[in-house]
Amino acid sequence: GSSKCTKSPHPRADLLSDLHEEGKNAINAPLLPSATEIHPEDTLLEENAERIMLDPTSRENPKFKDLVKVLIDWINSELEEERIIVKDLEEDCYDGQVLQKLFEKLSGRKLNVAEVTQSEIGQKQKLQTVLEAVNNTLRPHGWTLEWSVDSIHSKNLVAIVYLLVALAMHFQAPIRLPEHVTVQVVVVKVRVQSACRITESTEERDAFDTLLDHAPDKLNVVKTSLITFVNKHLNKLNLEVTELESQFADGVYLILLMGLLEDYFVPLYNFFLTPESFEQKVHNVAFAFELMQDGGLKKPKARPEDVVNLNLKSTLRVLYNLFTNYKNSD
Repeated sequence: GSSKCTKSPHPRADLLSDLHEEGKNAINAPLLPSATEIHPEDTLLEENAERIMLDPTSRENPKFKDLVKVLIDWINSELEEERIIVKDLEEDCYDGQVLQKLFEKLSGRKLNVAEVTQSEIGQKQKLQTVLEAVNNTLRPHGWTLEWSVDSIHSKNLVAIVYLLVALAMHFQAPIRLPEHVTVQVVVVKVRVQSACRITESTEERDAFDTLLDHAPDKLNVVKTSLITFVNKHLNKLNLEVTELESQFADGVYLILLMGLLEDYFVPLYNFFLTPESFEQKVHNVAFAFELMQDGGLKKPKARPEDVVNLNLKSTLRVLYNLFTNYKNSD
C-alpha cells in the first residue's frame, strides 16, 4: 500500500509532523481457521485487502498518550453542555454520535441524522453523513483525508486521531497539540480464503451446493454479508431486508435495488408494486433480470420461477452476482 501519511499543504499541519508513519510491517496473517473468527464484513474483503493498525508499542509512546489526552479533554470541554463524557477515543467515537455532536458544536450547523442508532448499518449511515460534512469543510483547505467510515467504525485509533487533530486545527481549538508525534503502524494484509470464494469453481452451482450442504455456518456469513450489502442501498428508500429467502421473492426489492445500483428510477408502470399472483411475481423477477443484463451482468443462472418459489440457492446466487459486481458502489 502507499504511505498513509502525505504531508498536508495546510500551514498549521506542520505542527504535528502528520503522525508520521515510520514502520510498515506487512504481516501476512496466517490463513483464518474457521468462520467463527471472521467478521462478516471481513469475509468478503478482496484478497490481500489491507488494514492499517496502530503498533501496540506506540500506544505507550508518551507523546502519543499526551496527544490522546489533550484531544479527550478538548472534546469533553466542547461537549460539556451535552453531558457527554468521553473516556476512550476508540470506544466513544466509532459510532458517530460524539463526532456528530462535536462537529455540530464547532461548525454551528445541525446535521440531519438519527439521534441514537444501535444497528451497525444505522451507525455507518450516521458516520457517512457526519464524515461527508467534515470532509466538505476540510477538503477545500487542503487537508488530506486520512479516515473513512470503515476505519472509524472499526475503531482504528490512527484514523480517529487524524480526524480529531484536523478538526482541532481547522477550528483553531484553544489547545496545545504536542509537536512531531510519530507512531508506528502495522499494515495487516488479510489473505481471505474461505467458502465465500464462490466464483472460482468451474461452475457456480457446484460451489453453492457445497456451501449449502457442507458449510451451513459459512452460509450464514455469506447471508450476513449479502444482507449488509442490499440494505446499504435499500436503506436509501427506507427499506430494510431481514430475510433473504422471502423478501426478494416477489421481485419488487430486486427491481428497486437495480435502480439504486444503476442510479435510475424505474417507472412504476413497468412492474407490479404489490403483486398478487404468481404470474405477476414472475413478471417482476424476470424484469429485474432484464435490468441486470442491461447493466452488463451475465444472464442469471436461476429461473425467475425459482426465486418466486423461495428457492434459497437461486436467490442467493442472484444476490451474490450483484454483490460481486457492485460491492464498491455507493
